Amino acid sequence: MEKMKVVILAGGKGTRISEETDFRPKPMIEIGGKPIIWHIMKLYAHYGYSDFIICLGYKGEIIKQHFLNYKTLNSDFTITLGKHDKIQLHGDNSEDNWKVTLADTGLEALTGSRIKKIERYIEGDMFMLTYGDGVANINIRELVSFHMAHKKIGTLTGVHPQSRFGELLIKGRQVVEFTEKPNLEEGHINGGFFVFDRRIFDYVTEDDNCRFEKEPLEHLAKDGELMIYAHDGFWQCMDTMRDMTLLNNLWKHNQAPWKIWKD
Repeated sequence: MEKMKVVILAGGKGTRISEETDFRPKPMIEIGGKPIIWHIMKLYAHYGYSDFIICLGYKGEIIKQHFLNYKTLNSDFTITLGKHDKIQLHGDNSEDNWKVTLADTGLEALTGSRIKKIERYIEGDMFMLTYGDGVANINIRELVSFHMAHKKIGTLTGVHPQSRFGELLIKGRQVVEFTEKPNLEEGHINGGFFVFDRRIFDYVTEDDNCRFEKEPLEHLAKDGELMIYAHDGFWQCMDTMRDMTLLNNLWKHNQAPWKIWKD
């Protein structure tokens, strides 16, 4: 299996769900008592990808504190109080082998800028990238195999919900046009879950106004370097309170399609 880092964009303000994001960053909104970013990471880890880079921005300190205290938050423990407090953790969990790099990519930076700012942490020729607010039952192994077979710079996962995240004009499996804000009601949209080789860094800049979904992806498509992995299964972002309620109800009733891992 090709070793790759997984980059998660977790720095936006999430203004459409401000009832929650006034207090915490969007990726920390919970589904079934666990942050949505945990659900995303569990999907990747299920397929053997557990080396993560999280792009922080708005309220990034909350995400930092979550991972700094991860073991005590998710384990029983015994603490002996004294001059040097001693903590004994009880039991293991399946996240023990996760490696998580927390990178401050700026409070106001847009997505393209955040990606450029973590270039120094990408060690191999390829990496994966997704948004910190969407879950799916995507077969990551098939996604990676598809990307490695076509040898283009980028692969994005195309999904079929409401048309509001970037319409794709497709010829075969190649994306020939990328439009960020379409008005069409049908067709594939950008569902995240990207795979890139490091040539993608030539398309982004550290300018805080560099929006990945505008010029970078548009130019990548025009250059014939962007392919689509069509996903016809479950995909759902947490964009509104209605989305949050839907995802929590699915989890509560053991009907969460994205939960493909074993506890």
